[in-house]
Amino acid sequence: MDRWLHPAVFYFIGSLLLPFIKNEKAKRFFILLIPVLSIIDVALMQEGVYGSIRFLNTTLIFGRVDKLSLVFAWVFVIMAFLGALYALHVKEDGHHIAGSFYVGSSLGAIFAGDYLTLFIFWEIMAFSSVFLIWYRKKQKSTDAGYRYLLVHVFGGLLFFTGMMLYYFKTGNLLFDRVSQGGAGLEEYLILAGFSLNAAVIPLHAWLPDAYPEATVEGAVFMCAFTTKTAVYVLARGFPGFEVLAILGTAMTVYGVFYAVIENDMRRVLAYHIVSQVGYMVAGVGIGTELALNGACAHAFAHILYKALLFMGAGAVLYMTGTAKLSKLGGLYKYMPLTMIFYVVGAISISGFPLFSGFVSKSMIVASAHEQGRIILVLLMNLAGIGTFLSVGLKVTYFAFFGKEEAPIKAAEPPKNMLWAMGITAALCFIIGVYPKALYNLLPFNVEYHPYTMPHISEMLQILSFTGLVFFLLVKKLAPEDKLNLDVDWFYRKGGKIFMWIDNKAISPVDTFWGELYRTCGLRALFKNADISYGFDRKVIDGVVDGSALGVRGIGGVVRKLQTGKIQTYMGFAILFLVLIVWLLIRGM
Repeated sequence: MDRWLHPAVFYFIGSLLLPFIKNEKAKRFFILLIPVLSIIDVALMQEGVYGSIRFLNTTLIFGRVDKLSLVFAWVFVIMAFLGALYALHVKEDGHHIAGSFYVGSSLGAIFAGDYLTLFIFWEIMAFSSVFLIWYRKKQKSTDAGYRYLLVHVFGGLLFFTGMMLYYFKTGNLLFDRVSQGGAGLEEYLILAGFSLNAAVIPLHAWLPDAYPEATVEGAVFMCAFTTKTAVYVLARGFPGFEVLAILGTAMTVYGVFYAVIENDMRRVLAYHIVSQVGYMVAGVGIGTELALNGACAHAFAHILYKALLFMGAGAVLYMTGTAKLSKLGGLYKYMPLTMIFYVVGAISISGFPLFSGFVSKSMIVASAHEQGRIILVLLMNLAGIGTFLSVGLKVTYFAFFGKEEAPIKAAEPPKNMLWAMGITAALCFIIGVYPKALYNLLPFNVEYHPYTMPHISEMLQILSFTGLVFFLLVKKLAPEDKLNLDVDWFYRKGGKIFMWIDNKAISPVDTFWGELYRTCGLRALFKNADISYGFDRKVIDGVVDGSALGVRGIGGVVRKLQTGKIQTYMGFAILFLVLIVWLLIRGM
């Protein structure tokens, strides 16, 4: 099949048409129709290269379709449908438009075959997703969105600089696998830009700063696309880079540490994005076919169970007005379905057998074990303990079963939110029970069987030990309403320092220079203008006007000599002839 339709087209065009649909039922149908059409489009795709355009002596490729891009395309369009269903009750068209542009640009990024096309969609992702934060319409959201945008613009500049240097170096912008041995400044700048979007430490703090401040529905979208698009481009361009294996493994532990001590449900989950994406980054860094399959499989599974967790936390925030564990408790009585769906997501991320995390995360750990990376294996397993401790036990216990600090008026969220959670929970279970459905989508044909007795036994021991530790230390783990500092402290303080310098140094200098220019520069300019005007009026105009008057006077004399009498003209002719002869004789 030679024809190919980019699935991003549905989201871009659909978002522009949405404001013109006034009927509420028709609008909701249209919002769901867009991702359904994109799912059908992805299902009909065949591998190949489509949409190639020559531009500035290079080739732009909008449609590189292979198994690596398809596995991400599948989960993106599925998540787009689930996110749209979850947000179906939202009235603001702008919120849906921002979400559609966000999804469409993510799809554009994973199908891009060159750096320039990738960069264009990369930036649309950043500028569209920030509105999902700002639409919460609170001061904290405004501030967080501003910081989010600044950080991502910085990442985009790293990417753009590397891309330009790469073009001058190679003469093309083809986006393909980079050899670690041949990588120079150009490639590492691109890698840094990608790593920022993947929330690789220490470039991660934008994520737990921004995601908890997004709208309830926007956070569900945001947890799915930005970091996973970054995982895709890392898997495409930088597999086998040792720095990714090390930093990715560090991310798994770092994110879990902060998640354990956090109080806000959505901040706990945001830090767990850092941790879980760490597994994917580590898999890319290990670089074997099994590791890359594991990174892709875990990205697929993570998008679903993390979305489910954010849906559950969002439902709690939507119905109670808070997501702080210190203010919640006993919600199982008021929101039983929400609790069940959240628990499905919690045991999926924790790696319980029969759920999606069990069949994806273990693939990365197994690849590290195959390569003899024992330290990586131990740290990943340690992060697994922290994951179950924080998301599976701490949040579940204190939000849904803990003691109510104050009477809570809560109920189940709107039906569309429950349906979205129910379908997502079902997918987490289906992937866990029938992992072959996921494995068939992976880019490499590598045999892996998660349901072996050693693996099941290992996971059950880790989970049992974690459960015992939690109930022994439950009082120590009680949530506290406090601020935990991360590396975002530096750019927050840096921003304040810059504003202080601007107010104390730059602004006064700018004011002084402005006054100096106004008092001296403008006066000199006006004086020069007066002199120029005088010179023009007195000299230039005088010369020109005088010449004109002279010509005019001569013309008047000549005019008087024109009598119309031929004898007069003959007389003047003889007179001039005698004068000329006399002058010639004198000259001799």
